[in-house]
Amino acid sequence: MSHLPELITDLAYILGAAAVVTIFFKKIKQPVVLGYILVGLLVGPNIKFFPGISSQEPIKIWAEIGVIFLLFTLGLEFNFKKLMKVGGAAVITGLTELTLMFILGFGLGKWMGWPFMDCIFLGGIISISSTTIIFRAFEELGLKSKQFTSLVFGVLIVEDLVAILLMVVLSTVAVSQNFQGSELIYSIVKLIFFLCLWFLLGIFLLPTLIKKLGAFLNKETLLLLSIGLCLGMVVLANEVGFSSALGAFIMGSILSETNQVHKIEQVISSIKDLFGAIFFVSVGMLIDPSILVNYAGPVFLLTIALIMGKFLFITSGALLAGKPLHQSVQAGSSMTQIGEFSFIIATLGLTLGVISDYLYPIAVGVSVLTTFITPFMMQLADPIYRFLQKKLPTQWLELIDQYSRSSQLIEGKSKWRLLLRYYFQHLLLNTVVIIGIILLTSYFIEPFLENYLGTTLFSKLIIAFMGLLLMSPFIWALAGKKIQRHVYKELWLDQNYNHGPLVMLEIVRTLIAVLLVGVLLLQLFPFWISLWGTIIVLILIGFLFRQGLQKFYERIEGRFLHNLQNQQIEEKIVKKETLSTWDAHLTKYEVSPTAFFLGKSLEELQWREKYGINIAFIERGGVMKYAPARTDKIFPYDVIGAIGTDQQLLDFSSVIYFSDSSSAVEEDDVDVQKIVIDEHVKLSGKTIKESNIRDLTNGLVIGIERKGTRILNPSSDTIIEWDDVLWIVGNRKKISSLFR
Repeated sequence: MSHLPELITDLAYILGAAAVVTIFFKKIKQPVVLGYILVGLLVGPNIKFFPGISSQEPIKIWAEIGVIFLLFTLGLEFNFKKLMKVGGAAVITGLTELTLMFILGFGLGKWMGWPFMDCIFLGGIISISSTTIIFRAFEELGLKSKQFTSLVFGVLIVEDLVAILLMVVLSTVAVSQNFQGSELIYSIVKLIFFLCLWFLLGIFLLPTLIKKLGAFLNKETLLLLSIGLCLGMVVLANEVGFSSALGAFIMGSILSETNQVHKIEQVISSIKDLFGAIFFVSVGMLIDPSILVNYAGPVFLLTIALIMGKFLFITSGALLAGKPLHQSVQAGSSMTQIGEFSFIIATLGLTLGVISDYLYPIAVGVSVLTTFITPFMMQLADPIYRFLQKKLPTQWLELIDQYSRSSQLIEGKSKWRLLLRYYFQHLLLNTVVIIGIILLTSYFIEPFLENYLGTTLFSKLIIAFMGLLLMSPFIWALAGKKIQRHVYKELWLDQNYNHGPLVMLEIVRTLIAVLLVGVLLLQLFPFWISLWGTIIVLILIGFLFRQGLQKFYERIEGRFLHNLQNQQIEEKIVKKETLSTWDAHLTKYEVSPTAFFLGKSLEELQWREKYGINIAFIERGGVMKYAPARTDKIFPYDVIGAIGTDQQLLDFSSVIYFSDSSSAVEEDDVDVQKIVIDEHVKLSGKTIKESNIRDLTNGLVIGIERKGTRILNPSSDTIIEWDDVLWIVGNRKKISSLFR
């Protein structure tokens, strides 16, 4: 009989055991991930009762392969647009929780007398919640349509990105054994730079390439292309000095922006399940039960600290971000566990050989316990909220409510925030592209030409010309492109603001453009030649070639934005917009062809009177009708946008067929926005009917916030007063035009 390779034998044990445990854990309605870890423990080298794997080396190989595909599929679900749409509340909540949990983990490790590197990795391990477990628990408990889930999903996106950063930082710390110094700062800056560069190049090139190849991409070809791109980025990331997991995650994120992402997810789903099982089984195989028994005390201590810490820190962070108490408590009680990224961080520590043997099984033990507890914590959210309502002083509750409302108001400062957001995005992205071109020139073009032409003045002039030619449209955009022209104009004309900050913004971006051109030329020529060359180049870009560069840059920008938005327009999602502290949001429903109310008008159905919901729009055959009249009728396959509280929408769902696959509305079409009635919006003293908001915005006024009181579903005769906050659902661009 021929010799069977050890990897094949090990794979047989892994998959055979995983198949059995999948059936069993589905039958007892427990997360399959826990079953994988348990069966890995049983067939691993640390327990001899069952026949299994005797060596840890093959396990580590399979674990690394599993990590690559697990991170690739997480990247497919991550999506850069989700990161851009993460609100300030999620960022504040996530960073507050991550910072405090890291400090808590490090402090507990020190208190238990663990080595420095164990404490550092422990802080990272207990900081990241489990996306997989939270999603599954939301589905099983029917919580996905609740308003607080949007905050949880936003925080999870922030955690995913910070986890990637942690992997790079911890790798640097492990190698250098130094948590300070230039090497760590350099690694972080390099990570941010390459993330931006990969994002820009990936979004600009890949969606267009895949779209052009669409006719040739059957399931087999798409599968091979996706895996090839994934492994190619893994190799590239490794060459640059990053982990293979980071490369896989980045490529998944880039592919998530293509119009083929749903097909990629379908063809890759089996591979995801396969290697996900392999990874989690390998996690169990690396556990030494004797260590777990000896460290049972720290496992329970860390479990309690994790549950209490995450609940307290996320709740506090959400309150700090301006969320109401109820939503903050719900978010805090939902994220009291650790999962896949924690395992990956622990695996990283083992691979680098910088953490003790006991830390890995402790992390797994804490994960198992917190996973079992997660559904119960989610169900405890409402009792905890009612308890806090009774026990907290009335003044505190009023203060929290007032802070939550005031943090949502649109003020004049919002224009500054809008301008600064676009300003720094514009500055960062163009600077990254220019630095990328400088690196391309230095490491590829210059050595290539010098190899053929030698280090001559002629070769230097060619190198400089090629570099400046590639940089010129981005230099023009960096120094000369108007950013948010109408907002800039309003701030300039507003007498309440000084012109100094606006002038300083223009000076800063011009100086950055000068410095970047100078950096390229200084690599080739002496200082004074580089200085005069920079001045000449900027004059040429700013005056002689300005129009041509502007058109060329706009074409590049148009292609990039088209690729960025194309998948979002085509994908099918259920859209939910939050309505601040009102506990009301927008949800879409698709009408079943067998519904009993077909052909009836909104007036006949009386949904607003019965359930308290408003119909914001009806989409039929790709045509959107905003703020439908009472005489409009409902027909099969209509997509209805309904606004209401969690309870109102839950009651309404009982009479209408809800579909997660209902067709999507373009991001810019439907939105819930709030407008402050001030000198910019001259509607004070008019009724809602007289304001003509319905016609101007294709929208509907669904709420008014007035001096701390709230009016939901105001009548058309309600008079609009100064400082009212109007909540309007309708066309985003048309609502925004009310400001102008």
